[in-house]
Amino acid sequence: MAAVYLAIDGNSLVHRSYHANARTGARDVDGRPSWAVRGLLSQLVAAVERIGPDAVVVGFDDPDHSIRRVTWPQYKATRVDKLPTLVDQLALATEVLHAMGVAVIVPPGLEADDVLASTACYAPTVGATTVIVTSDRDAFALIDEHTRVLRIINGGVEASPLLTPERLVTMLGIRPEQYRDLAALRGDASDNLPGVAGIGAKTAAKLLVELGSVAAAFDDLDAGGERVRAAIGPAAAAKLAQAEARAAWQFNCAAMTMSTDVPLGLGSGVGTLPLDEARVRSAYERHQLIWTVGPAVRALAGGDGVPVPVQTVIESAANDSPVYEWSSRPSRRFAPLPPKAAQLSLF
Repeated sequence: MAAVYLAIDGNSLVHRSYHANARTGARDVDGRPSWAVRGLLSQLVAAVERIGPDAVVVGFDDPDHSIRRVTWPQYKATRVDKLPTLVDQLALATEVLHAMGVAVIVPPGLEADDVLASTACYAPTVGATTVIVTSDRDAFALIDEHTRVLRIINGGVEASPLLTPERLVTMLGIRPEQYRDLAALRGDASDNLPGVAGIGAKTAAKLLVELGSVAAAFDDLDAGGERVRAAIGPAAAAKLAQAEARAAWQFNCAAMTMSTDVPLGLGSGVGTLPLDEARVRSAYERHQLIWTVGPAVRALAGGDGVPVPVQTVIESAANDSPVYEWSSRPSRRFAPLPPKAAQLSLF
């Protein structure tokens, strides 16, 4: 059976966890804020349990340089600076995942989306498939026969839909290869990419269903626009026919195009499951996640049973921190997962 890569949008999940868990004020053993990192680890474990992948890749945006912003200064120009505690936890997340043995990619000048796209592009070349984990819609364009998207919504991994080409058509009315066209017409306010005035997502979907692509729609407009008017009506067709509409679509398509050649290092074995159990335990203990280390060890380090903590047996003379012994008793809550069986239902 083909291997499955789990490609995770680190920035997306850390951002979600930062806002969802801020009220806890959780910190690691060094006193650094860590509630967003805890949330990321929780989502990682849940995704591994649900998907049963053979390897895990987590992508993050380059925090210091952006090729897109240099090329298009207006890209994301309206975003406010991240809060210091969020910046710190994004950096901390990469440290923790590295320490656990997960493949962490921070591509110079690029973003997590480029890591996801590169994984989806690389996987078929080695006979593998990919499940992308993100809360962003941009990844819809990557869905195909080799790639699924687990889009994280409220309710976490367990309540989130696993999107296939057929399910995307049901949801949006368009095929995955048409999604970038739709997004370019609609625009993306969060990235400061205005769409074509008067052309929203529903109108864009109608256009794409009837003409296949925006390029074909512009060709039809150049030839008189009969098919475009029939698809979206004369008023919307007139707005699409304006020169600034074509310019906006072209600009957005360029800015939204993801790189597919980010080096991943997957052939080296980095990120391959199971991870080293001692490294997983160490990371969880450092972030005071002792009571959830059992499921993490089972999901990430393998094994049929879930190690669970027993009572504190001694107090450390050095720092008065509890020292724990561990039992290999199977957990009654988390049954062993048959990863290959789980993968059968994905593709």
